[in-house]
Amino acid sequence: MRVLIIEDDPRTADYVRKGLHEAGHTVDHAAQVVEGEFLATSESFDVIVVDRMLGAADGLELLDRLRARGVVTPVLILSALGKVDDRIIGLQRGADDYLAKPFVFAELNARVEALGRRSATPVWAKVLRVDDLELDLSRRRVTRAGRPLEIQPREFRLLEYLMRHCDQVVTRTMLLENVWDYHFDPQTNVIDVHVSRLRQKIDHSFARPLIHTVRGAGYMLSAHP
Repeated sequence: MRVLIIEDDPRTADYVRKGLHEAGHTVDHAAQVVEGEFLATSESFDVIVVDRMLGAADGLELLDRLRARGVVTPVLILSALGKVDDRIIGLQRGADDYLAKPFVFAELNARVEALGRRSATPVWAKVLRVDDLELDLSRRRVTRAGRPLEIQPREFRLLEYLMRHCDQVVTRTMLLENVWDYHFDPQTNVIDVHVSRLRQKIDHSFARPLIHTVRGAGYMLSAHP
């Protein structure tokens, strides 16, 4: 499973990250609320572990924003506030589980794995749709208005990312890091070339364009730009 930890305490974060990694999970860590919110809304995770007290910020407020933005990934709250009322508030605010500090790692790992099993998406549901455009993740197939489209592997990954961020501006940096796995700008027009090719396949001969250029910002896939 892929797990995101949003925890500002370095010792706790390192402890949880190391333990989950040894348990066989892929782990990403964000020490700040802004970074955590960006990762949670731009990447795909099986479970998110959030500390309730993130410095001056409140983990429950972050959870509110994630749910408001459509993030349905199961969330486990870690907190030194372990009274019954605290746990109830956390669950009522949208958390899927709540674990009080201090905790035993074996219990945390068991809870994370239970949430991961709960969130597993069945094959039949692994389909992304925007307007009449459909991307089937299990069959690696793309259709528009029922018409099959020939999409290359990199184009498929690019389209998946755009569809997962439908109606949002996607920057060049986001595409470089999440589609090309670059954490630097190679100073090439590789993104523009691939978007242009994808646009030809997705929008050509269809009355309503779906891929839009947001001048000075990036791109957006939307039926209602």
